[in-house]
Amino acid sequence: MAELLVAEAVEKSYPTGSGGRLGVLSGTSLTVSSGETVAVTGESGAGKSTLLHILGALDRPDAGHVFYKGTDIFKKGDRALAHFRNESIGFVFQFHHLLPEFSALENVAMPALIRGQRAARARRRAHDLLDQLGLADRASHRPAELSGGEQQRVAVARALMNKPGLILADEPTGNLDARTATVLHEVIADLSRMHGQTFIIATHNPVLAGICDRVLRIESGQVAQHETILSSA
Repeated sequence: MAELLVAEAVEKSYPTGSGGRLGVLSGTSLTVSSGETVAVTGESGAGKSTLLHILGALDRPDAGHVFYKGTDIFKKGDRALAHFRNESIGFVFQFHHLLPEFSALENVAMPALIRGQRAARARRRAHDLLDQLGLADRASHRPAELSGGEQQRVAVARALMNKPGLILADEPTGNLDARTATVLHEVIADLSRMHGQTFIIATHNPVLAGICDRVLRIESGQVAQHETILSSA
């Protein structure tokens, strides 16, 4: 499989109230191939979310490089980086961040509308995605009228809207009960298997990690040297 994303010696720290710096990532490197599903695990505060924010260009590293399809993304200016995020990366967070005043369909279509796609075309694709995720009959409902699992599946559909090369999911089942989380696990597994979708998933959930092709663990601000290669069975 072709390399999709390569991170090299990424470093990130944040200022503390005492005037110092709190190091979160210290030379983190990883490679992800097209079509892979990779889980990133580690203790709370280990840097999983920080890593995903940098890989998805939501935040810039203090040092190091991130290459997407061979291009060093942080050589881009802020406007070009925003365009890159909208076009190439899909995000799913623990809390779905759906816009409460819009329907499920409108929430899913939003990334395409921001991109400048015609409304009719965006709505057709949004409806198709909701249908694929078993939510066609909920398209007109607002987030408050949906269950937690339905809201998170809407968030997955939104992440897929612009056909991104990479989906980044930060604790996507962390706010769901076990039964509802299982449904989302099946959605992710199906997307990976049927569509070759690439996922990087930060998670504490061993069941979710267990459906992934690989599990990487962050320790002391770095990806641990060992990688658990999981059976595809």
